[in-house]
Amino acid sequence: MIKAKKIAIVDCNNFYASCERVFTPSLNGKAIVVLSNNDGVIIARSEEAKALGIKMGEPYFKVERLLKANKVNVFSSNYTLYGDLSARVMQTLETFSPEVEIYSIDEAFLNMDGIAAENQTEYLHKIRKTVKQWTGIPVSIGMAPTKTLAKLANRFAKKHKERDGVLNLFEIDNWDDILSATPVEDIWGVGRQYSAMLHNYSIHTALDFARADRSWVRKKMTVVGLRTNLELNGISCIDLENSPPKKKSIVSSRSFGEYLTEYDELKEAVSYFVARASEKLRKQDSSCNSIGVFIRTNPFKNSPQYYNSGDIRLPYPMSSANELLPYSHRILQKIFKSGYYYQKVGILLMDFVQTKNISLSLFDPPNRLNQIVATELMDKINKKYGREALYFAAAGMKENRRWQMKRDLLSSHFTTNWKQLPEVKAKE
Repeated sequence: MIKAKKIAIVDCNNFYASCERVFTPSLNGKAIVVLSNNDGVIIARSEEAKALGIKMGEPYFKVERLLKANKVNVFSSNYTLYGDLSARVMQTLETFSPEVEIYSIDEAFLNMDGIAAENQTEYLHKIRKTVKQWTGIPVSIGMAPTKTLAKLANRFAKKHKERDGVLNLFEIDNWDDILSATPVEDIWGVGRQYSAMLHNYSIHTALDFARADRSWVRKKMTVVGLRTNLELNGISCIDLENSPPKKKSIVSSRSFGEYLTEYDELKEAVSYFVARASEKLRKQDSSCNSIGVFIRTNPFKNSPQYYNSGDIRLPYPMSSANELLPYSHRILQKIFKSGYYYQKVGILLMDFVQTKNISLSLFDPPNRLNQIVATELMDKINKKYGREALYFAAAGMKENRRWQMKRDLLSSHFTTNWKQLPEVKAKE
């Protein structure tokens, strides 16, 4: 007999909004929304904002009056703060389980196999309490014999306050009520197209899907759908991944805060994105054999339109920004045309190999080793003192970058910038 696994998923509640509250307690209980890049659309809402009927993906300019009328607190995306608090949450979770899979910025799966049955739920509550105490972030936890059921349990715990943020399916003999209360479109791994198809066959809930004929499920939804069906029936098919799979390509791209028309401005933006993409490349111990650049105007703007892209096959695998920059500039020079209002630029790194398998060649440039060492040194300094403590002059002075994101409502970088540390005053 196969022993059932014990898998928990910890999900941060309204993560971006919760991050904004950590260092501003006066926001507790008040409506909060967080905006996307360039303050475009709403990408996160607190429960209070949801109760006002504010929808995800709503353009900010359309609901600005509504937000002001209801005194909703509006923030630009503070990814530096969110990323740092996420790392603190994950580090806390690693003290409770030897096996943690970081699934997203606000979710992680935990292996709970070593926890005795009589202590499971108590242990989950301890995790929840500790994360809140150590990081200020509230979380919900679901536990089950499969990842899919754990996700479902987490969703149920979040929606039903009487659960106090925790639901352990091992304590429940019959899951039918929980499965029947879950719409099929809310099952982890069932997308919009499949959910529409399932509704057409009168499969409306997770219980309906769990009871569906497996040969039919495989025929209609391939082995991926069959795996989800089995998981809903308590048969584990999706293992925990201790380390995320390495990316096969890396894109670094963003819309500008202002339209750009000059080549030198676009060159600065390209240089910045090359540095960011190569940093991600080095983090997974990879080097690339190809680099691409694309530029485009705003397709919704009533002005001449232009899009172009290009790529170069590199003479040898690279991961250092200072090696990649000349090639990116060469591509940009080839595809750039004056007379257009550019809205976006992007970098694509492709054709990866593991850096440890690469050896220097006699035909490499004489100063190549020095460039690699310099990049490694920059990485160490930036890791210690914050992003762009050191950066390439080609990316332009930080204070003068017109292409940077528009973030007029940005909160402080409380945890990563010495100058923005919160001040605490003791009462006499």
